[in-house]
Amino acid sequence: MRVLVAEDERVLADTVAEGLRRLAMAVDVVYDGDSALERLGVNRYDVAVLDRDMPGQTGDEVCRWITASGSGTKVLLLTAAAGIRDRVEGLGLGADDYLTKPFAFAELVARLQALSRRSGPALPPVLEHDGVVLDVARHTASRDGQVLSLSPKEFAVLNVLLRAGGRVVSAEELLEQAWDEHADPFTNTVRMTVMTLRRKLGDPAVIHTVPRAGYRLGP
Repeated sequence: MRVLVAEDERVLADTVAEGLRRLAMAVDVVYDGDSALERLGVNRYDVAVLDRDMPGQTGDEVCRWITASGSGTKVLLLTAAAGIRDRVEGLGLGADDYLTKPFAFAELVARLQALSRRSGPALPPVLEHDGVVLDVARHTASRDGQVLSLSPKEFAVLNVLLRAGGRVVSAEELLEQAWDEHADPFTNTVRMTVMTLRRKLGDPAVIHTVPRAGYRLGP
C-alpha cells in the first residue's frame, strides 16, 4: 500500500509515517495542502490521509481535488472536530472515511487497510502460493508452516508479487508500490531486496527473474 500523509503537526505526521513504514507501507509525508497537491499530481497513492486544517490548501480542498481527478485514491480525513455535523460534512466532500484526533494508531491502520481493499478488486486478507502464506492484517509470513522473519520491504515486495498472481512485475512497479518517493530508481535496492527475500523463502525457489522484464511467482 502506498500512502500520502498530509498533516501540519509534524511530530504526529512523522510518527504516523514511521509506524506505517514498519508495517511495510510506502509512505510520503507533507505538512501542507499545497505540497499534498504536488505529490498527488506526480505519484499514485492508494490512500491519502488528510488533516482538514492544513495551511495553504486545506484538507477539504485537497479532498475535493482528489474526488474530481478520478484518480481512485481513497481519502481518510483527520480532524479534531468530533461532532456528527463535522463528520457528515467531511464525508460530503467525497472523503471515504473520517477519524477524529486523538486516535489510536491501531484504528488508523485498520481503516487504511479497509480503504485499500476497497481501492481495487477484492482480494483475500490471507494470500497463499506454493506453501507461502502472507497474512496482511496480522503482518505475518510463513512457508510450509515455518514463520518467516521479513523486513518491512521484503514483506511489501512479497505482498506485491502475491497480489500479481503470477504476472511479471517490473522493478519499476515494485519501486512504485513498495518504496516511497525518496527511493533512488537507479540503485539496485529492488534486486538486493528480492535476493534476501529469496534466501529467506528457501528452496524450491518461489520468485523467478524474467530477464529484462522483472519478477514473478512460479512453481
